[in-house]
Amino acid sequence: MRKSLLAGAALATIAMYAVPAAAELKFAPGEDSRFTWSDYETLQQTDLSGQTLTVFGPWRGADEDLIQSILEYFREATGATVNYSSSENYEQQIVIDTQAGSPPNIAILPQPGLIQDLASKGLLTPLGEDTAAWVAQNYGAGESWVDLGTYADENGEEQFFAFPYKADVKSLVWYSPDNFEDAGYEVPETMEELLALQDQIVEDGGVPWCIGLGSGGATGWPATDWVEDIMLRIHEPSVYDQWTTNEIPFNDPKVVEALEIFASIATNNDYVDGGAAAVAATDFRDSPKGLFDIPPKCYMHHQASFIPSFFPEGTEMGIDADFFYMPPYAEKDLGKPVLGAGTLAMITKDSDASRAFIEFLKMPLTHELWMAQSGFVTPHKGVNVDAYANEELKRQGQILADATTFRFDGSDLMPGRIGAGSFWTGMVELVGGKPAEQVATEIQTSWDAIK
Repeated sequence: MRKSLLAGAALATIAMYAVPAAAELKFAPGEDSRFTWSDYETLQQTDLSGQTLTVFGPWRGADEDLIQSILEYFREATGATVNYSSSENYEQQIVIDTQAGSPPNIAILPQPGLIQDLASKGLLTPLGEDTAAWVAQNYGAGESWVDLGTYADENGEEQFFAFPYKADVKSLVWYSPDNFEDAGYEVPETMEELLALQDQIVEDGGVPWCIGLGSGGATGWPATDWVEDIMLRIHEPSVYDQWTTNEIPFNDPKVVEALEIFASIATNNDYVDGGAAAVAATDFRDSPKGLFDIPPKCYMHHQASFIPSFFPEGTEMGIDADFFYMPPYAEKDLGKPVLGAGTLAMITKDSDASRAFIEFLKMPLTHELWMAQSGFVTPHKGVNVDAYANEELKRQGQILADATTFRFDGSDLMPGRIGAGSFWTGMVELVGGKPAEQVATEIQTSWDAIK
């Protein structure tokens, strides 16, 4: 994601496809009832002996070990040689490789904008209507995932190119169960209840929210997630789509309304830890720490699924910290929208092995094997949810499976100069007191300048 990668890093040396040494399967086939081993038996019927599959993805370090543990099942069952590679600057690398005529068989990327660019240049192989229909039927908010994987090809024809595998959930509110219990608060199930809760917390002498927008050169990005979540809760998904593509201007009243709702929280000294002046000045990694002070400096924190990495050492999930789904407005009747991100797999060099790999990604087993390790949630409704490594991941997976709408992080869908530029800086100005309409107009002006 752009939000976690700062611009300006030098292009890494071109990654070579390394042939891994033989490895043991992480979980022995047939020995753990959490896994759909019938999928492995089906996979064994595909003979790819003598074929090589090259896979390029964003995962490095410990994450590379995880994806390799999944690929090992494909190697073992089919007889294919599977070589995985990545690069420190994988976004640039995949463009270099595809345009040079030396693409991998499979590219897995988290940037829809980059995928659209590859599709429009004729560098991707369509996955077909049958695969799109499969996703629509088997994924929570399936049509949303189909839309996310559909792009215009070199002739302007919309086709399904990108298969979703591994998702991230952003529509989460973190809290301390002990603090809620001590104060007598209940987890809200509607946005109306959430807004009533924040007022009750103030009435009781507490502070509802910890918010921090600081992130070095990326300061401001946490507020974009707030605005995106709000947009999905006050308007139809089509409005969100029009906003992220600038079919409606950034200063459209619908967008300004979302900015004003966020500003009504972030600029209210009674609602945020440290007062409004602290919001932009507080690093996002430090902002949730107020949940754990005694007495608490705040009761809630809106952030994506990764934020526990920055909780105080020794924090025990489910006891010291927990989360709830950021609820929709009951009166709006917009279902259960979920904001998130994720990775999408596409064929950049067609082959029998490439096609077999996409079929592999459809199998519940391919999801369950990573679910049982760490950091993986999926909207696949056919998986055994008991395979999740812990209760927190299981609940996040359930949020995805139950979603009626899924939308990708909006700022990542916008041009870089907007989504990773004027949108970020505009949010800093918004929490600094600049009127929402003025902020929105200035962002739109910057968008107009690149058209």
